[in-house]
Amino acid sequence: MQRPAPLEPLEGLWSQEAGLDDSAVAQRRARYGPNAILAERPTGWLEILRSTVKDPMIWFLVGTALLFLWLGDYTEAAVLAVALIPIAGMDVYLHRRTEASTEGLRARLASRARVVRNGVEREIQAADLVPGDLVIVPAGAYFPADGLILAGHALQADESTLTGEALPVRKLPLAAPPKGAADRLIDGVHWGMAGTRLLTGEARLRVALTGGDTYYGEIARLSSTTRSERTPLQAAITDLVRILLVIALVLCAALAVIRYVQGYGLVDAILSAVTLAIAALPEEFPVVFSFFLGLGVFRLAKLHALVRRAVVVENIGRVTCICTDKTGTLTEGRLLLSEVVPAGARDRAEVLAIGATASRAETADPLDEILLASGAAWDGAVEAVYPFTEDRLREVCVLRDPEGGWRVAMKGAPEMVLSLSDLAPEAREVWLHRTQTLAGSGHKVIAVAARRLAAWTGDEPEEGFDFAGLLAFSDPVRDGVAEAVAEAQGAGIRVIMITGDHARTAEAIAGELGIGGAAPRVVEGAALERRLGQPGPRFDFDVVARCTPAQKLALVEALRAEGELVAVTGDGVNDAPALRGADVGIAMGERGTRSAREVAAIVLLDDNFATLVRAVAEGRQLFTNLRLSFAYLLMLHAPLVATAALIPLMGYPLLYLPIHIVWIELIIHPTAMLVFQDLPSRHALTPGGERRLRFFSPAEWARIGLVGAVATAVILGGFVFNLGDDLDVPHARSMAMATLVIASAAMAAALTRLGTRAALLATVLPVVSAIAVIQIAPVAELFHLRPLHGIDWLLAAGGGALVSLSAAVLRRETGHRDP
Repeated sequence: MQRPAPLEPLEGLWSQEAGLDDSAVAQRRARYGPNAILAERPTGWLEILRSTVKDPMIWFLVGTALLFLWLGDYTEAAVLAVALIPIAGMDVYLHRRTEASTEGLRARLASRARVVRNGVEREIQAADLVPGDLVIVPAGAYFPADGLILAGHALQADESTLTGEALPVRKLPLAAPPKGAADRLIDGVHWGMAGTRLLTGEARLRVALTGGDTYYGEIARLSSTTRSERTPLQAAITDLVRILLVIALVLCAALAVIRYVQGYGLVDAILSAVTLAIAALPEEFPVVFSFFLGLGVFRLAKLHALVRRAVVVENIGRVTCICTDKTGTLTEGRLLLSEVVPAGARDRAEVLAIGATASRAETADPLDEILLASGAAWDGAVEAVYPFTEDRLREVCVLRDPEGGWRVAMKGAPEMVLSLSDLAPEAREVWLHRTQTLAGSGHKVIAVAARRLAAWTGDEPEEGFDFAGLLAFSDPVRDGVAEAVAEAQGAGIRVIMITGDHARTAEAIAGELGIGGAAPRVVEGAALERRLGQPGPRFDFDVVARCTPAQKLALVEALRAEGELVAVTGDGVNDAPALRGADVGIAMGERGTRSAREVAAIVLLDDNFATLVRAVAEGRQLFTNLRLSFAYLLMLHAPLVATAALIPLMGYPLLYLPIHIVWIELIIHPTAMLVFQDLPSRHALTPGGERRLRFFSPAEWARIGLVGAVATAVILGGFVFNLGDDLDVPHARSMAMATLVIASAAMAAALTRLGTRAALLATVLPVVSAIAVIQIAPVAELFHLRPLHGIDWLLAAGGGALVSLSAAVLRRETGHRDP
């Protein structure tokens, strides 16, 4: 993985073995700040207490316990007070679990570092490092910041924290410092990264990036702060919670009035209303969603897709169209000389010599660098150079021949070079045809020509050249991109390649990758601009060639207006408008400019289209897991609220007492937050992608309602049947609670398919708790229950099996329909 090195903090320090002096350290600390890779967060008991008291269940228990205390029912008050322990304990655990990724990252950071300052090696706090420091990293130690390796032998590092790759990575010293913008991209083999550990050897590291500027720091910062961002789905969830809350309050008020009218007294009426309110309170939905959002940021980061705005975690899985750059994303972004076609009696070496002579090392042009490395330029003193421009389409070099006279070398666009050459019209047509053939196979083609001058006037020669041949260059397609394109298109995602290249070159690359099938449809930017302003079919193409930034933005806006959810890749300042205008703007981390990265929602650290497709697949899986978690909450809340309201309204004694709600909440919270997020990713796209932002289709809502209705009927029937004529409330309540708990386990089993250890525990432990609470007589008495007979458990298990069967139908639909 290549990364750009900052030039300013490293300037003049490459061979400085004495390290920084105290004044330089002070100046740099004032400018760059401390090496606080991970900002300190309040994690003490006061912060945990502040988080815990936000849970409405805590206040419900306190208030209800005080009510029983006022009534003189000290046993019930004590039971509720003891119930505070597991509820508070669960809140503490979930609070710590939410911060687990940040804390896990902190454990990988070096706390101290060996640094050379004022010519003396000393040990300091890692937070005191500044860019430019010379650090010595021994075997077994963590790199304290991001830096370039100056020296070291047989170096290997563990980078699994950043890449997920368990195998050691070889590290090599960088031979020379970066000298300019063209040298800024440094291969990952020369970097020592904060949070990674040196396994073998001893490395001398020149610190380049500290604090939040390190790759590790950016991931850690995003994973710990993203959860607080408000997103469209959070707004939708807030509306849902508000509606459910209003309904719950109306039901509670109605229940309190009815119970009081029925003659159960004021205390029973208040207790009924409060219990129903807590059962109906939908606080889990925003909490679970926020938890999944932070999890998505971290999972995508492990795929080399660094999320800069949380909303993209929602959108990435719903993408329906990807507008992708060609160079560096679909291809490797580097030119290779693939063919030399000499003209006439010239040979390969002569053609390359002319191309090298017409090239200049100081331009840092990749094509010039290849030609200078491939051929031996002519001897002689350069008298004049006429550089390549967009209007000239050629570069001409005039040099004095050691043997007398002048020699002229020219390279440039084939049509321009041929027009300045002494070729017959028929021969010119032949060479233009060869040029088109090479361009049609995905090559960048230039032509070269030369001539001699007996005398030179000082002006650029513009005629009489002897055509020497063609040079064809190619940008190899990245490994795995063709498969990624096929996967995306197979999943219903439209892929459009946008490039500034010639149409034939773009068509050849698209055909090789399978974009649009075997015969991709190509439109040039100017034609696209006219088409977007006209009625009728506007998007019957797969490739846009010769495309300007304004045209790219216009295309993105038109696609979004048609209802597509568009992801756009880009790397330059000129791509910033399209990146900002897309639903998901994706900047290139290796080649991307700062402007592109700042407006993008995601930064691809390896610039690879295959990484983008993996990120979409991960986004879809994450959203699927979230939907399954919400389905579980809805399916379980429906019978809980329905039976809590219906049974008292029917004139029967209360089914749920506060202690029962505590028990159920201890099952719901960890299952919804911890079990479904842990479901394994398929790492593959499946057909899906919806333009509308919704959790469930109408048919899925109907299925959720069906599961809730089945569970309600089973619980309600079990309670009423076992109540009998003698109103055996403890026995009936035990039967209803056993059925509800088993139904909860059945729902979790059906929705997760027991795919993980957590899913298995979420299925088994609630049933074990039900057996323990109901069958152990002293415990059952505290819970106002009575031990059940074997036939009762069989009936409860049968009810759970019926619920599980209904939920399995929903899982088959929901689990395979991606967002």
